[in-house]
Amino acid sequence: MRPEFFLRSRSPDETRDIAEIVAPFLGPGDVIALSGDLGAGKTCFVQGAARGLGVKERVTSPSFVLMRTYHGSLPVLHLDVYRLNSLHELEDIGFEELLDPGHVMFIEWGDAITPLLPEEHLEVVIKVASDDERTITLLPFGSNWMRRVAAIAERMGEWEKSV
Repeated sequence: MRPEFFLRSRSPDETRDIAEIVAPFLGPGDVIALSGDLGAGKTCFVQGAARGLGVKERVTSPSFVLMRTYHGSLPVLHLDVYRLNSLHELEDIGFEELLDPGHVMFIEWGDAITPLLPEEHLEVVIKVASDDERTITLLPFGSNWMRRVAAIAERMGEWEKSV
C-alpha cells in the first residue's frame, strides 16, 4: 500500500510555506504532478517550492503559454496542461524531451497525463475544504519518493508544532 501524507493549509501563504518545506527534498529530474480544482492552489504550491529552490523571479501560472522556466539552485520547469485536448498534443511538443534530469518539473493538472508520467514521481492533490482551507495530499510513486515523503512528513510535523 502506498503511503499518503495529508496536510491542511489555511491560506495561500501557508500553501506556499508548505511547498517551501518540500523544496529541499527535490532534486534534478524530479517530476511533481499537481491536481485540484481551479483555484485550489496549484500555482501557489509551485510558487512556494520555487522560492525554496532559490527562484527569485515572480512565478506565474503558465496556463496560456503551456510552460515557463525559472532559474534557482536548479532549473524549475513549470507546465500547465489544462488547455491540451489529448496526450498526443503533449507528445507532439516533445514531452519526453522535457523529462530531463537537469531540472525539477512541476505539472499543473498532472492527473490528466498520468500515462506519460515517469514511474518515480510525486503527486500533490490540493482540494478545497472551504473558502479559507485546503487539504494537501502528497502521494509518492516509486520507492525513492516513498522514502522522501516519510522525511517530508517528519519535517512537516516539526513545522506544524511551530505554527
